[in-house]
Amino acid sequence: MAIMGLGSGMDIRGMVDALVNAEAAPKNAQLNRLEKATTAKFSGLGQFRNALSEFQTVLKDLNSPALFEKRSASSGKADVFSVAATSKASAGNYSVQVLNLAQTSKVALSQVPNVTDAIGTGKLTVTAGDKSLTVDVTDANNSLTGIRDAINAAGKESGLSATVINDPNGGGGARLILSSSDSGTGKDISVTVDTTGEVNSDLSVLAFSPTVPADFKLPEVDPESTGARVISYARDANLAIDGIPISSETNTVEGALDGVILTLKSAQSAEDIEKGNTVNLNVSEDRAGIKTQVKKFVDAYNKMMETVGSLTKVTPVGGDDGEPLAAALVGDASVRSFTSAIRGELGSVIGDTGGLRVLADLGISTQRDGSLKLDDTKFDAALKDNFDSMAGFLTGRDGLMAKLESRVAPYTANGGLLESRTTSLQNTLASVDDQRLALTRRVEKLESRLLAQFNAMDSMIGQLAGTSEYLTGVLDSLPGVVKKDN
Repeated sequence: MAIMGLGSGMDIRGMVDALVNAEAAPKNAQLNRLEKATTAKFSGLGQFRNALSEFQTVLKDLNSPALFEKRSASSGKADVFSVAATSKASAGNYSVQVLNLAQTSKVALSQVPNVTDAIGTGKLTVTAGDKSLTVDVTDANNSLTGIRDAINAAGKESGLSATVINDPNGGGGARLILSSSDSGTGKDISVTVDTTGEVNSDLSVLAFSPTVPADFKLPEVDPESTGARVISYARDANLAIDGIPISSETNTVEGALDGVILTLKSAQSAEDIEKGNTVNLNVSEDRAGIKTQVKKFVDAYNKMMETVGSLTKVTPVGGDDGEPLAAALVGDASVRSFTSAIRGELGSVIGDTGGLRVLADLGISTQRDGSLKLDDTKFDAALKDNFDSMAGFLTGRDGLMAKLESRVAPYTANGGLLESRTTSLQNTLASVDDQRLALTRRVEKLESRLLAQFNAMDSMIGQLAGTSEYLTGVLDSLPGVVKKDN
């Protein structure tokens, strides 16, 4: 709502606002243009730096000699054994026979009538290989459940454990089942009982020292027998690699082949063993892993250049008279110098690396739009025929990846080119804020001054109007003055 002057009747507020806006408009427009352009460039440089950082990460991953030292290993029958290989493994094919798996010891002690019946007191010692434990059996724990709990409490560190099962055979009763977690020949469980000084103790019924047959074959046992028996003997795994016999305490076999770890899953059938059937084990360079990493390099480069393209794109608008839309980094010197340098490195010759001299020798070519494309067939052939040369071409201080990274690093480094430029743009945005604040203060002072001047003028006009009315009244009252008709 307009505020009219009391003396003049003029719209003082409207006039002051118009004058203030006219004074501030050019500077506001200038600051808006500067802020918009600076913000767009700041955002564009951030996107550019992120794209370079992602590409740099892929370069570092591919510039790793360890990548070419990795080995892949495969088993002809994964249900018989699985295999893994380290960089120490030598490439080759091997024939494997798995004769038997490693076993742990498990025994069932003599049957007693009831799990809660008192058996007797004394000391009960369980031994498996070089591990043993002794429990004191007292009146407080002289039942099967009490002995079981005492063994489990004492056997946590030694891998010895106990359970109780109900056995309906031989008239019915319960048995203590002892197990060891350690496999390997000579680690069978035995139980000794010492009842020295005890009165009427039947604890010795739990004593058991089995004899291990040479063929590890379990003896036939009368199902109705209540005596102790062996459930499984502790035994080494036995296999043959290229006809050479090998034994292992566990089903994880290390050291038989340098850098190769076999995990045995099942023994071959007696028929396969008798016929001499073997399972193939293959160790080779990890070519699939290298190809995957090279594909990541190609994809990362293309993604980076797509980002650069979007940041330097000029889009026509309307007809011939329409002003085109320019992306944030159109004509930017940093972007131009980077793309020129990176493309130069891609086309450079990397010494004499046994048939691989330029990127195209790997099957990586540059398309019309500047993107890279990987020819799978040509790359696979280069990987097969020039495996060692490829490592020298791509990795190391003089390899392509290092050369590319040397072009990227000055832009992405802390305190580098892009960080310095973004810092400068941040300072510009801060300066815009300062200039806006200064403009606001100047406009406020101008507004106050104009209001004071216009109000003074309005007051003066009001005074003059009052004087005019007074004089008119005085003149009208003088004698001889002829009044005009309205």
